[in-house]
Parts: sequence; C-alpha cells; structure tokens
Amino acid sequence: MENRSGLAVDVKVTTATGTAERDTALLMLDKVPGKHRITVGGDKGYDTRDFVTACRQLNVTPHVALRQHTMVDKRTTRHEGYKVSQRIRKRVEEIFGWIKTVAGGRKLRYKGIARNQLWAELTAAAYNLVRMAKLAGAIPAQG
Repeated sequence: MENRSGLAVDVKVTTATGTAERDTALLMLDKVPGKHRITVGGDKGYDTRDFVTACRQLNVTPHVALRQHTMVDKRTTRHEGYKVSQRIRKRVEEIFGWIKTVAGGRKLRYKGIARNQLWAELTAAAYNLVRMAKLAGAIPAQG
C-alpha cells in the first residue's frame, strides 16, 4: 500500500510457509524502481534480524512495529516519520477488509496459485478504482 493515497501497489499470492509474508515483502521491495531511500511499514512479525538487515541492504528503512527484543534501532524510531508510518500502516487493513467483505475474498476461489494470483490482482485493481473515486470526491466516504 502506498501511504499517501492508500492505494494497493502490489499483491502477491504465495504458499504459507511461516516466512512467506516477509520473503514476499522483500521481493516486492526489490522491484521498486529507483535508488532513493524508501520506507516500509509492518507489524511485529516483520521485526526480525533477517528482514531488517535485508531491508537496509535494499536501501529501505524498516518502519516495523517493535517487539520486546527489537532489531530496529534508534536511528529509525527517533524520527517523526516513524510514528506517522506506524499510524498510517494500519490503513492496509482497510484493503484486506474490503477484499474479504465486498469482494468475497475470505476463501480462495480457484485451484492453483496462478489463478488465485490473477483474481487477487483484479480484486486489488477494483479496490483501487473505488479508492480513487473516493479520493476524487465522486463517492462519499463511509465513516
């Protein structure tokens, strides 16, 4: 999700492995064009040595929620941008909620990762169209 607009930027369907979310996030971050520093938000599950180290190697600042023995140091957490990122990262849950309720995404619809990947991409595109209409003021936001 892109922080400013709340649009879904990328979606990937994978097999559940226990580390699939972090591994896929790194693959998505590696595809980001340009060499400028970016940030990535995440919950406590992303606060691991492997993920934080890999993010830094990709020139990405990890704005992940902190666990008790965190891998994220004060270089990151002391900035106001970290606090803002932690507040805004919860907006990604709106995308998941919309996909589950409106788009019927509680269960996979098809057999195979490729077919479900296509469904996820089309669903994310539909979400983005609805979101852009709300941002443009064509659809009143629901509170």
